[in-house]
Amino acid sequence: MRPVPAIVVMGVAGCGKSAVGEALAVRLDAVFIEGDRLHPPENVARMARGEPLTDALRQEWLDAIGQRIAASVASGQGVVAACSALKRRYRERLRGFHKDIVFLYLEIDPATAKRRVASRQGHFMPASLVDSQFATLEAPAADERALTLDATRPIADSVASAINLLSKSL
Repeated sequence: MRPVPAIVVMGVAGCGKSAVGEALAVRLDAVFIEGDRLHPPENVARMARGEPLTDALRQEWLDAIGQRIAASVASGQGVVAACSALKRRYRERLRGFHKDIVFLYLEIDPATAKRRVASRQGHFMPASLVDSQFATLEAPAADERALTLDATRPIADSVASAINLLSKSL
């Protein structure tokens, strides 16, 4: 498989972005960026209170992820980032830092996402915000450089499918 310079694993809370992204980065010998760790403290506090983020509140966060992606690519390293990237304009903002990002959309149903988020320990995102994520979600369109995976499958299956799809599409 040819090296992929930048992949963003995207989707709503509970779809498995972090788990799939980290495992994919290991398989690709790429840097892993955990987008949740780059949220400004104010955003984390807001979400912990059950308040969804606005587009304006997401800008600094998206820029931090985009800057990390660009820095990794500039240093010659492949990179996999976990970032919800729920709207097309968010994905376009990230592409402003590196135009060749491939988005890997982990598609999941609301009930499964809520169940997963409710079972997480020590995470700032409450299950009460899952509905707002689905309300915000704009699944990647056919003209975007994006691949879709079933997020209800085991992590190892998702990673294997991602590698297979990436090898065919790039």
